[in-house]
Parts: sequence; structure tokens; C-alpha cells
Amino acid sequence: MSTKGIDHEIVIVGAGFSGIGVAIELRKAGFDDFVIIDEADGVGGTWHWNTYPGVAVDIPSFSYQFSFEQRTDWSRVYAPGRELKAYAESCVDKYELRPRIRFGITVVGADFDEEADRWVLHTTDGELTARFVISATGVLTRPKLPEIPGIESFTGTTMHTSRWDHRQDLRGKRVAIIGTGASAVQVIPEIASQVQHLTVFQRTPIWCLPRPDLPLPLAARLALKIPGGRTVTRLVSQTYVEFTFPLAAHYHRSLPTAAIGERAGLAHLRRQVKDPAVRAALTPKYALGCKRPSFSNDYLSTFNRANVTLETEAISEITPTGVHTTTEHPADVLILATGFKVMESGNMPTYDLHGVGGRNLETWWDENRLQAYEGVSVPGFPNFFSIIGPYGYNGASYFTLIENQTRHILRCLHHARTKDADRIEVTEEANDRYFREMLARRGGQVFWDESCAVANSYYFDKHGDVPLRPASTLESAWRSGHFPLTDYAFT
Repeated sequence: MSTKGIDHEIVIVGAGFSGIGVAIELRKAGFDDFVIIDEADGVGGTWHWNTYPGVAVDIPSFSYQFSFEQRTDWSRVYAPGRELKAYAESCVDKYELRPRIRFGITVVGADFDEEADRWVLHTTDGELTARFVISATGVLTRPKLPEIPGIESFTGTTMHTSRWDHRQDLRGKRVAIIGTGASAVQVIPEIASQVQHLTVFQRTPIWCLPRPDLPLPLAARLALKIPGGRTVTRLVSQTYVEFTFPLAAHYHRSLPTAAIGERAGLAHLRRQVKDPAVRAALTPKYALGCKRPSFSNDYLSTFNRANVTLETEAISEITPTGVHTTTEHPADVLILATGFKVMESGNMPTYDLHGVGGRNLETWWDENRLQAYEGVSVPGFPNFFSIIGPYGYNGASYFTLIENQTRHILRCLHHARTKDADRIEVTEEANDRYFREMLARRGGQVFWDESCAVANSYYFDKHGDVPLRPASTLESAWRSGHFPLTDYAFT
């Protein structure tokens, strides 16, 4: 495998946990000529950008970590965001990745040089060439701003939850928050007691289940250090995570998991909300799993407060002084808890990508629907791998996904070295076979329940597909180590 005419053998785009995880495994496997580039000024990805009040992981911390780097000092079962940021920093330092990271660089485009079998990346810091590119930009990357008339006319303070302005003091302010997704569920209970009045604008109620969260006392942290303690804890945590979403969503028609979850969610709602009218407005009209559920012990009860209003009427416009529905809702601060561009153009990856013959990835996906072999590779784009491509993620822990996809990529890189190959490209036949399999298996998913039509879920792309992998985590892990290498052409 030649390195002539390239800056690095491998460029990793993104210094979040995906980029950190693949970099660690590359070093372990003897691939030392790589660099990580990121537009931020620090590592952590989602946990670098998201610092809003109440930010925390939404699955148990024991599952939200690398299997090879398990912490024993989480402060809670569901760790706060600052601990995830610190975990990212500690991984970077322990595995000596920091000298390989270049911050403040945005990739704006990439072209495959067919004659030299290399990628030319166009960045805000000039051109960078690499034999292989690993896209680790994630999907919770680009904030989604609402397209509401007049939003730019608002004269108060406006901020998206992923770009929280900590200079703003919300005490005594009239605050309007648009959205009731994952970040809103965490922010709302944190700020409700500080503000003069909080108006929550809800388009679609979210399934909110009780969160088995509690502080981890010293005794519990010590128990994690006992031989087998971390293994048992992680096994229990992984089983819980698997049943709360992947199995409930992908095996909706054959397992009672979703029905059990719905009963728990409705019971939680009855216990938490006193006003029957407010309770009815907070009750989802779609099956559990159509969109990702949230877990909170204090979100729903926040609507019992006298200074909190739930508004379900559609927003007609933003005015200079507030939000207008059928009436005017005055506000000093406008918080956009409107999530991210997930299954949308320009987000997977976040830059313009051209492969063989100038094929544009975004255009190809527009014409052929979102697809990628095992969620990693796309035909016509040699030497390019994704950590979270279409039909790669099944809804479980992102860390499991990172490790599975990295295992897949390393098998390809090792085989290329063995064959002294400069080009790795998945075959059209293999990609088509995998895509047909994904479509054939999706019939049992909850997403095709008629009730999902009202869920406004970001899982659905513009083609009406849900590019999540209809498989268990165990199956995904096994396949990452056993897919036929003959599904790729090594030249």
C-alpha cells in the first residue's frame, strides 16, 4: 500500500466520540499515519457543543462508554454532560491522540482522485490529501432552525439549545421555548424555577418514561472496581437499553416491549400531571418508538407550576416582542429546542463529497434513497467509510455503533494491507443486496404503524424511509466481524 503523494494515510473528520473511538482502534491496530480534524475548538462533539442547563446522557452511563475504557467514577446512573466531556478529554489524553487533532478546521468538500487513488479534502485551512477518509461527523451536528415567519425580527435574546449562551441570566425573564424533544425535556425543569414565566410551545407530545436515575454513592463506585463488577453492571445496562428502544422499535409486531413501555409512560403521566386538560395535551397519539422517547422524572411535573404554560396551538409568526399563535405570548428570551438536521441533505456527511466519475453523494442519495452497505460504505466512493451511515445505527448506544463500525473498517484496512491494495470499494451487488435486505426486514418495525404519521419524527427522510438498521445489537456486532470481504473490491 503506497503512501506516495498523500499527506496522511487516513483522515478522520470529527473529534467527537466516533472520531476518538476509531482513532484509538487505529493506533491499536498499527495504523499510525492519521490525523483528526474538527471545526470546534475542543473534543467531544455533541458534548462539546451542548452545555445547556440539565444536559445529560439519555441512557445509563454504563452503556454510554467504550467497552475497553469503562469508568468507575460516574456520579450518577445518567451522567451529566460535563462528565461526558471530561470522559472524552481523558480518552484523548490516555491514548495520546491530542497531537494528532487539528481544531478549527471545517471540511467544505472532498473529491476522489481516481488516478492517484486518494481523497483531496478542501478545508478552511487549505487542501489535505489522504488515502482513506473516515467520516465521524455524527448526526447531532447541524442545529435545525425553525422556519417560522418573523423569527429574525425578535428583539429579545434568541438561542438554540446546542449553542447555549451562558452569559444570559434567565432570572425574572419571560421565556418562550419552542420544541419538546430530548433537549427541551432536560432544559425545561432546570429553568422553570428561575424564570418569571415559561411558555412551552409543543407541536407533538413526546413519550416520557420514568428515568431510573440516582446518585452513585462511594460504595457503588467501589463495587464497580471489583473483578466482574463492571461486566455485570454493563450487561444489565445493555439489556435495559436494548429493550427500551431497539427491540421495541424493530420488533414491534412480535414483542410486547412497546406496549409495556406505553403503559409505564401513561402511568407516569397520570402520577406527574394534576390538570386533566394539560395531561391530555401531553399524551402522545402515536405508538411508542415512532420517535425517540425521553426519560425524565421531573419534566412532566413541571407543568404543574403556576408560572409554566403549555401552548399547543400552531405558531403563526414570531413578532419583535414574542410568539404569536391565536394570541400573543410576550417573551424576553426565545429558546429553540428544535433539534438537529438528522435525515436531511447536507448532514451525512456535512460536506460536499464527489466520488468516482464526479458522482455527488447527496445527489446519488436523492436519486437512489439513503443507503450504505452495513451502514459503512457506498459504491462509487472508494476509500470512504462512515461511522454512522444509513442503515448502520439501530437505536442502541452510540458507543456500540462506533465499535461495530470501527471493527468493519479495520477488517477492510487490514485486508487492503495484506493485498497491497490502494483502493477499497464496496461492490454494487453487495450494496444492493444489503439494501434489499434492510427494506425486506422493516415490516416489523413500529415506524410503519399508522399512528406514526402524526409523530413528526426525524427518523423519516424525505423519501419516507427510516434508515435505521432493523436488527438487534448482537446481530450488528456479529456481522461487523463476519461480513464477506469479497463484498469489496481491493485493487
